[in-house]
Amino acid sequence: MIVLTTDSFPGREIEPIGMVRGSTVRAKHIGSDIVASLRNIVGGEVKEYASLMAGAREQAYDRMVAEAERLGADAIVAARFETSN
Repeated sequence: MIVLTTDSFPGREIEPIGMVRGSTVRAKHIGSDIVASLRNIVGGEVKEYASLMAGAREQAYDRMVAEAERLGADAIVAARFETSN
């Protein structure tokens, strides 16, 4: 599946067939949360949260692609990604 963040696909005609999305919600593990809190004191990247966010984004992306495939799409244009806490 081709996924573009642009509103156009150069050289291809776009036929809109619907909107797709991929969402996920992740909960922090208490053990990881304690380690992250300690790491926050000394500064630097909080690897426990970065890993959690990367996994969530990958799962949301996969869900978006799966939904597009169910609709019979061969590409997704104007994809947007948002992360919040």
